[in-house]
Amino acid sequence: MIRVLHTGDWHIGQTLRGFSREREHDAVFGGLESIVVEREVDALVVAGDVFDSQNPSGESQARFYALMARLHAARPEMTIVITAGNHDAAGRLEAPRPLLEAIGVHVVGNVRRRDGAIDLERHLVPIRSAGGEVAAQVLAVSYPTAACLPPLSSFGSERRIGETSPIVRAVRDLYGQLFEAARPRLAGLPLLVTGHLHVAGGLESEGAERRILVGGDHAVPADVFPEEARYVALGHLHRAQGLGGGQVRYCGSLIPLSAAEQPYRHGVTLVTLGTGAAEIEHIAIPRPVPFLRLPASGDMPLADLGDHLAALALDPDLPMEARPYIQVRLSREGLVPGYRAEVDRIAESFPVRVVDVRVTVPPRAAIEIAESEAPPPRLSERDPEELFRLAYRAKWDEEPEPAHLDVFHRARAEV
Repeated sequence: MIRVLHTGDWHIGQTLRGFSREREHDAVFGGLESIVVEREVDALVVAGDVFDSQNPSGESQARFYALMARLHAARPEMTIVITAGNHDAAGRLEAPRPLLEAIGVHVVGNVRRRDGAIDLERHLVPIRSAGGEVAAQVLAVSYPTAACLPPLSSFGSERRIGETSPIVRAVRDLYGQLFEAARPRLAGLPLLVTGHLHVAGGLESEGAERRILVGGDHAVPADVFPEEARYVALGHLHRAQGLGGGQVRYCGSLIPLSAAEQPYRHGVTLVTLGTGAAEIEHIAIPRPVPFLRLPASGDMPLADLGDHLAALALDPDLPMEARPYIQVRLSREGLVPGYRAEVDRIAESFPVRVVDVRVTVPPRAAIEIAESEAPPPRLSERDPEELFRLAYRAKWDEEPEPAHLDVFHRARAEV
């Protein structure tokens, strides 16, 4: 039996509305260290987006390398596999590869080929049991940039009825090439495959995850991955969720990376590989800083915000990095322009960090009444998707369908 801990989307260096996440990253990385020791993990797989930026700060890089050293010290026999995500600079991530491999860390940036063929030595990582024998294999694949994929021109430029798009066929072909190169070495051993992309059916986090596939496509079907894979370890979507019967899975991020992720149960996924189907367990990691919604459900008048904040009974001396993040949901009734500044003024008297303020969108008839009674808020205070929904309803007198929202998000991502 081999135990693999699947994690990803660390986004080291990220800020939330200007607030540093360093304290939170340090805390959840400490939890990660405890899990690999307590669960006697044989391999740690990080499925992309190690950093939040392709040009991470020196402090962010130092935090990452220090974590690698601590993990190796805590579990010297553990293999660590790290793949690049769309937020990572693949070359930068791979640069210290010789040093990292000395402590059991295998980094995979772009797809590597030699004389046109897949360089399997860079992508197939053996996982050894406690006895030292190879007991499983990881086929490590990073975010599929255009340079990683087979030439799209070879798949044609038009989509015919019943066919998938050229980009989906290219991704499928890439995984097919990788698996065919790996097949002779598998010898019946369990295979774990990684990926960093959006698989159809996966639930996004609003405002947090870029629509990243090249060629204008948004998602690939779950069957692009080799059916022989016991488990597919995915990164990119921040909500922990299983697809394709459960063996194709996003582990989710370690902390909420946007206000939309406030309800998520963040953590890691423990995968046990043996002779049968993979055993999958989600392990929650305690949230280092509370992330609260006010009110807990529904909305409230702006005048009630102070009472809700006072009811939290927080220590007024909380340091900034320990103050809870707050989502505020306001009712539109009686709201006047400049309400966002008033929210900040009220919150200044409490040890909190307000990171999201939204106004409930009433039905069409209520919108017309509200607009006749009070000036609308400024465009800068409105969520773009909310404005799109309002415009669509005003034009067609019905709600936009998922296909319309998909086109909207594609256009927004290209701006």
